[in-house]
Amino acid sequence: QVQLIESGGGLVQAGGSLRLSCAASGRTFGLYAIGWFRQSPGKEREFLARTSRSGGSTVYADSVKGRFTCSRDNARNMVYLQMNSLEPEDTAVYYCAAGPPSTRSSEYNYWGQGTQVTVSS
Repeated sequence: QVQLIESGGGLVQAGGSLRLSCAASGRTFGLYAIGWFRQSPGKEREFLARTSRSGGSTVYADSVKGRFTCSRDNARNMVYLQMNSLEPEDTAVYYCAAGPPSTRSSEYNYWGQGTQVTVSS
């Protein structure tokens, strides 16, 4: 089992940057790919990025490619999402999740509680 806790959200102006962290506990962390998703009111949960178990392979959604970077530190049980050039449309609750290497939220087994990101114009 894996427990996930996100942090690093907050309020930022358009064009700014934030780095989200996902801290994992549990001995099986290295067995899972980690995905990042977001959800805003009235919308479905949206895939952003996922990193493989080793961190050597990362896939991004087109909406964030070139602006967001996902990285993983298995020695520290941490995954990060560096977000640059933020836009008001990026406002949402951001989640990390552990599971198979998928872009589908339904396939992930474990979820954090989420962290709010608000981008002002």
